[in-house]
Amino acid sequence: MNPMLLGPILEIGKSLLDRFFPDEEARRKAEADFLKLAMDGELKQVIAQLEINAREAMHPSTFVAGWRPFFGWVGGLGFLYHAIGQPLLAWYGAAKGWPAAPDLNMDLLWVVITGMLGIGGLRTWEKAKGVAK
Repeated sequence: MNPMLLGPILEIGKSLLDRFFPDEEARRKAEADFLKLAMDGELKQVIAQLEINAREAMHPSTFVAGWRPFFGWVGGLGFLYHAIGQPLLAWYGAAKGWPAAPDLNMDLLWVVITGMLGIGGLRTWEKAKGVAK
């Protein structure tokens, strides 16, 4: 479920609870039950996605299991170019009178890199705790 939709849904649910449960205690209990149901649905979606990710990662085909390493290499090479390659090419090109080397739009690349580093950090934590196989 889109997290942006959760707020309005909860507000609608609260207004319905106010209308159908005028008693303060009954309304609090119904509101807690409603929030629990909303959170259970979110948790089930997250667990289902994690199970899909685990199945994909164990697949013997590179086209299925290899997308994570591909994004890791793309992110690493993009960062290498942006941090070292582009400045050196720009400096060398300026000395030779050439046009400057193109600069990357780092917004999207940072999303990929930080996502991959977060996943890698979780994997490292699992291995350190002895949870990973």
